[in-house]
Amino acid sequence: MSTAILTGQPVPGSSIEGDLRSLGFDVLIAADAADAERLVAEAPCEQRIALVDARFVGHLHALRLGLTDPRFSLAAVPGAVTAQPDGRVTLTRALARENSAGGGTAVAVDSLPDRVVTALAEDGADVHRPELGSLVAAVPADPQARNEARQAVAEVDDEAVRLKSAVKSRDGFFTTYFISPYSRYIARWCARRGLTPNQVTTASLITALIAAACAATGTRGGFIAAGVLLIASFVLDCTDGQLARYSLQYSTLGAWLDATFDRAKEYAYYAGLALGAARGGDDVWALALGAMILQTFRHVVDFSFNEANHDATANTSPTAALSGRLDSVGWTVWVRRMIVLPIGERWAMIAVLTAVTTPRITFYVLLIGCAFAATYTTAGRVLRSLTRKAQRTDRAAGALADLADSGPLVELLTRGLPDRAHSLAPLNAAFGGALLAVTAVVFGPSWQVVAAAGLYVVLAGESVNHPLKGALDWLIPPFFRAAEYGTVLILAAKADVNGALPAAFGLVAAVAYHHYDTVYRIRGNAGAPPAWLVRAVGGQEGRTLLVTVLAAALTAAQFTVALTVLAVAVALVVLLESIRFWVSAGAPAVHDEGEPA
Repeated sequence: MSTAILTGQPVPGSSIEGDLRSLGFDVLIAADAADAERLVAEAPCEQRIALVDARFVGHLHALRLGLTDPRFSLAAVPGAVTAQPDGRVTLTRALARENSAGGGTAVAVDSLPDRVVTALAEDGADVHRPELGSLVAAVPADPQARNEARQAVAEVDDEAVRLKSAVKSRDGFFTTYFISPYSRYIARWCARRGLTPNQVTTASLITALIAAACAATGTRGGFIAAGVLLIASFVLDCTDGQLARYSLQYSTLGAWLDATFDRAKEYAYYAGLALGAARGGDDVWALALGAMILQTFRHVVDFSFNEANHDATANTSPTAALSGRLDSVGWTVWVRRMIVLPIGERWAMIAVLTAVTTPRITFYVLLIGCAFAATYTTAGRVLRSLTRKAQRTDRAAGALADLADSGPLVELLTRGLPDRAHSLAPLNAAFGGALLAVTAVVFGPSWQVVAAAGLYVVLAGESVNHPLKGALDWLIPPFFRAAEYGTVLILAAKADVNGALPAAFGLVAAVAYHHYDTVYRIRGNAGAPPAWLVRAVGGQEGRTLLVTVLAAALTAAQFTVALTVLAVAVALVVLLESIRFWVSAGAPAVHDEGEPA
């Protein structure tokens, strides 16, 4: 239970007390400012506390936004301020100072909560003030102002605003026009029945896994059912976020589930399609693995570019200015969002193709579409990076270094290399990965590939042997992902034995989970995974070299077993550490608002 303390003179006919109770607050009445300070001090320290002016007039949803959002230690709207347990000391100190300055006089003269918010701002405290838009939140000074405020409340449909705000302000065309118009009502239905976003997220995952199982049957009926269920899973995927925003149910566990389940659902569906094709005598595991690699590469491009530039100074360029001008032309916004094949368009395309064509055609179209989208977005970001004069921060450089996932071999190498920045670092990473891929294609599993992998390790060390603040240094993590995943794909395909490609799919999926986990920790301002974890799984260069050695030293059948064992080992280590982190009390409660691709 949370505690709300009403301050000021009670107003006949006011609904504020009932509104606060409907939001889960135990309501206490303070006779004056000194009494309010006493009640705050007596409230259990583990409770959220709120100070609310008894004269408050406004929408219930304005109070909900200001007083119940779990993501912020301190928050306020006009006439009300709240503090979670970790913000109680700050609030208490500001309240005590205000009372001392005012001599403990009655608070009917002005709004005590608003004075406390001013004091918090003067202390440098970070007080969240939600955007209210057309919602009303006010403390009228006289009866006329109160009547005007009540009229303003009556003119705005609180529930309509709440439903609208449950939907992302920026989303894809398919999601905006084919899902959100009704999924928001599903979210409200779930909220009224006490369902949580985590339960809806889990239902979405289960639905997608059933869809993958249907695809794995290899029958036309199974493919049709898989397509329908994949769309149903996406509807639930939209609903969980809308439910979180509708009811402000953000949580640590929800952040982890929402951030990772989309990837798990999509990649499990790829595996189901590959299994279904195999039942029909068509081996498309290489295409499935290629689709997963390409999609992961796209995401890493997004993550790396955003981390490199979100806090850069002088962060402008002619390319960005042109993009801004195009945004003023409505239809171009939707075209540009659609051609990058975001999750809604991509899943709709996969679902339809699954139902009416074959898995091979589905993967061909998916690969072509994702390749075009990756080329378009990467080229645009390269142009922006080359034309802007941005100064990147130490935080950005650190994030890129964490995303690079360099292990003990690179650490050992860089100890002997001079620490200097140079513009060739991204080219070194690209050249090393390309040379390794070409060698693997030409020679297959062989010691020549091991030698190429050794050179790749050296070039990888040279690429990260400086703070990653160069204009194109954000390309280094995507190049590393392409090199590692591509090497596994090529060598498994060259092994030409049953089970090698599915084992490779499992290994890449486990490593990709580790990389996504790194991304979402950084985005939650919780830092990268611990160094021991990166060392334990070898770092990207260590795993790449190990796979080439296993391919050269073992028979094809033994190589398949080795890939399977490696996949299980990596999955166990990274999953156990990830679960430990995300369910711990210290993990960030951040709902993922950004689905870049």
